[in-house]
Amino acid sequence: MPDEKKYYYITSLDKGLRVLELLAEHGSMSVSQIGAALGYNRAGAHRFVSTLKDLGYVHQNEDSKYELSFKILELSTKLARRFEIRKSASSHMRRLSVAFHETINLGFLDQQDVVHLDKIDSLELLRPDPEIGSRAPAHLTALGKAILAFLPSDELEHFLQNVNWAPQTPKGCSSPEAFQEQYQRIQELGYAMDDEELCLGLRCVAVPIFDHRHYPRYAISISGPTLRMSSQRMEKMSAELLKVGKSLSHSLGQVGC
Repeated sequence: MPDEKKYYYITSLDKGLRVLELLAEHGSMSVSQIGAALGYNRAGAHRFVSTLKDLGYVHQNEDSKYELSFKILELSTKLARRFEIRKSASSHMRRLSVAFHETINLGFLDQQDVVHLDKIDSLELLRPDPEIGSRAPAHLTALGKAILAFLPSDELEHFLQNVNWAPQTPKGCSSPEAFQEQYQRIQELGYAMDDEELCLGLRCVAVPIFDHRHYPRYAISISGPTLRMSSQRMEKMSAELLKVGKSLSHSLGQVGC
């Protein structure tokens, strides 16, 4: 919640949305549990939940607890359909999956995070398993870095000034200066790598996908455990990803790719 509420800010809407976020995170909960978790009194929590129930966003299960309804899924599905890149990328993702047997990811930048828009899971038992819609700090992922490195300078500067530089692993980038060294190399190579920066034991390689304005709208990546993602193998992956990135950029209207 903002420290200083703007004139248009509707506190009750904020509180209702927090109920949805809580149920999405924790699953079914009673009114008392919702109130305790959010600091609402029981009567207030009941009003919010009852309103959401009447609107079709939550329902009561057989234990009389509240949980999200499929209406939330319907909304997310409609949103996902707006991203035509998923349709364009699907055949390329399948081909990469067959070629390398690792997890294939499609994502886009949203403020300081990269959001997973689509994926094809590896069939290996040991594999990364990002959920569609999940977020990760952009500067710690290959997907995010592939986009960041090609942003207009003012947008990149805004990102560098606002991101949380606390690393998630000992290998994570922890300062704007360190990141700037990385993104210059990404610009030269055309692809980005994540070497256990987001999660120890995980490596990833990604390329940007440009739209008709040569804006890095999306990124596509291959990720897997370090024991299978050797430097030599990642080089082969990057070569194939560069071809895919070029083809998908062309499909979005980029000229001269």
